[in-house]
Amino acid sequence: MITTGSQHSLYMKLCFRDSAAVEFIIRDEGEVTLSCENDDQDKCDRTHWLFSKSNTATITLFENGEIRREAKNKSDRLSVTAKCSLVIKKLTAEDVGQYTCRRFNKSGQKEGSDSVAELSVVNLTEHKEDDTVTLNCSVSTYKKCKYYTVKWLYGNKDLRMSQSACSASVIFTRFDHIYTSKSSEMLKCQVTHGGDVQEFIFRIQSFDQEIGWCWWRFIIVAVGVATLITAAVVIHIWTRLAGNKSSAVSK
Repeated sequence: MITTGSQHSLYMKLCFRDSAAVEFIIRDEGEVTLSCENDDQDKCDRTHWLFSKSNTATITLFENGEIRREAKNKSDRLSVTAKCSLVIKKLTAEDVGQYTCRRFNKSGQKEGSDSVAELSVVNLTEHKEDDTVTLNCSVSTYKKCKYYTVKWLYGNKDLRMSQSACSASVIFTRFDHIYTSKSSEMLKCQVTHGGDVQEFIFRIQSFDQEIGWCWWRFIIVAVGVATLITAAVVIHIWTRLAGNKSSAVSK
């Protein structure tokens, strides 16, 4: 299965399911909803959401119907739906890890099996220097990188790139046809995990577009400075005239 997502998309994709967990691979700044279907609880007061990642202690994100203090670094991005699913907005690499929904009955005893989700985050960056640009696509994962393959595509063709565990980089010049064509949406980072393939579109800004925007910023700043200078001159002249009138009246 192949899916695509735009650069600013909040697109969510269910990627992989094994016997223990459901796995999500989401682009950074995106949004994900981790399911925990509960219809018989008032304000999810008997549902706990736990978060863990490699080499760190498990923390409680949600308990007794409210977001816990332990989640303070992401509390403004967390919410819980009426069915107790956990929603995380504006994802970052810090959100990568395992999320567990645990349900309890009215007696406080654990009820049913846990719902477990594992979240990975894809980050796409662009670095420009002189006449070259470097694009990097990396995946921050809960599992080992050996289970993932990352590469860049233009259309359906592989690009010559530098690859390492969970990342791939490609370098262009401003004269490359990718910058002169109108099909920059054909530039994609492809992430493969298990039998699932996901593609993330990267819309680049050409050097000409960037230079044009720089000129507009220069013009805006120049006009602003000229306006301030004109206002200062007018105020100075007005002040001198007012001073001269006062002197004439005194005489």
